[in-house]
Amino acid sequence: MTKPHWLESREIVERIIIQGDLILETPAGFGSGDSGSLVDIPLLLDPLENCALLTGASLAGALRSYLRERECGYWGEGGKGSLYSTLFGIQEDDGGEQSLLIVCDSIGDKPSVELRDGVKIDPRTRTAQDKNKFDFELIAAGSVFRIRMELLIRENKRDDLIRGMAIALQGLEQGEISLGVRKRRGFGRCRVRGWNVCRYDLTEPKGLIGWLKNDKKEEREPESDISKLLGATDTDTDNRNSFTVNATFSLDGSLLIRSDFDDVNAPDSVHLKSKRGERAVPVLSGTSLAGALRARALRIANTVSKNGNGRDMVEELFGSDIKNVHSDDELFASRFITAETEIIKPLDIVQSRVKIDRFTGGSFPSALFSEQPVFGQEGTGIRVNIMIQQPEDAEIGLTLLLLKDIWTGDLPLGGEIGVGRGRLRGRTATLVLKKANSKSREWTINQAKGQLDIDGDPGSLEDFVQAFCKEMQR
Repeated sequence: MTKPHWLESREIVERIIIQGDLILETPAGFGSGDSGSLVDIPLLLDPLENCALLTGASLAGALRSYLRERECGYWGEGGKGSLYSTLFGIQEDDGGEQSLLIVCDSIGDKPSVELRDGVKIDPRTRTAQDKNKFDFELIAAGSVFRIRMELLIRENKRDDLIRGMAIALQGLEQGEISLGVRKRRGFGRCRVRGWNVCRYDLTEPKGLIGWLKNDKKEEREPESDISKLLGATDTDTDNRNSFTVNATFSLDGSLLIRSDFDDVNAPDSVHLKSKRGERAVPVLSGTSLAGALRARALRIANTVSKNGNGRDMVEELFGSDIKNVHSDDELFASRFITAETEIIKPLDIVQSRVKIDRFTGGSFPSALFSEQPVFGQEGTGIRVNIMIQQPEDAEIGLTLLLLKDIWTGDLPLGGEIGVGRGRLRGRTATLVLKKANSKSREWTINQAKGQLDIDGDPGSLEDFVQAFCKEMQR
């Protein structure tokens, strides 16, 4: 005879309270879904204190996804019995299991808000598409959220729960988890730099009473290694396959990614800046980089393609183009991840321009405007960080062709490329191909005195490009 459900205990023998200060390294957007705001995607704020709000659901979802990727690889599924289903529960036709991790909402300080513009670019004309401009609010980098989680330990699953928890939190510890909107374009990068752990043994009256009273006497000093604090072992599991490009470029001329400005005396166009600490620094946004790379990838694929399948490959890599999706098509996110990076030691100069009347040769009335792009000088550096999840050889080949175009200045970034802005010159690049259960392969490229030096097997890089060409000829 089956017992009533109120007599079926989950046999919780211990509760572990985990806390840490989560710090945003890049701006993050936690959208509220409010359609009555002045911006298209407003921030989610706590209604009582009007502070930035990080919901427990968002954090739990990011932790679950990261643990699943570490255990099963990108886009993999482990099913019942896997670490992520043991920790976060699993939904089945017969009811499934409840999560053993409780993640609380976190309230930050009064938000320092950045307003960003987004626009969709037509890949053929490289101009903005009509009715495809939008704006959204972001919480500035440096904002801090005090996160709190409670792990329920069952005696028969203790080791798996602690191990799964440690692996999931390593994502926050190592800065590999992003939160909020457009996280595949560099937003929402975050890191926890100190953990507090407090354990309550529920098999002892002292532990049960301590948990009921929220007694923190057993709380240790903050530490950076969550695996050590939890006493977890065998946390090196990583079945993710990836290809990463970390390159540094010099700026050949100027770069202008337009943004809003707060100063009424500012020039008409100002390069995008983002707060890092107490100062605003010029940045290369991941959205601008990804947009330019996607357009050029489509052009390359269509040029090489024999059967017109170039668009299919680009969408498989960069994600679905919603306007081209039919009702029965499956939507999927981008596997091509870009980062937002700071531009090092640029030169800010205000430049005045005027429109010329082509008939008279004189200035056009009321057409004088000023701009403030960033200019390159000695020591100026721009970093480009790219990662492909679960890459195929042909996709790596396409990425190498994109890197070549940026490296030689053939693919400009940002706006006003028609007047020579946005051209970069390659200096160094590190390419890493990581596959589960095998040794990583690495290549280093250096440009010095007109010579291109490659440390690694250059023939294998050519093989990737040939794999792309063969794929396009099918």
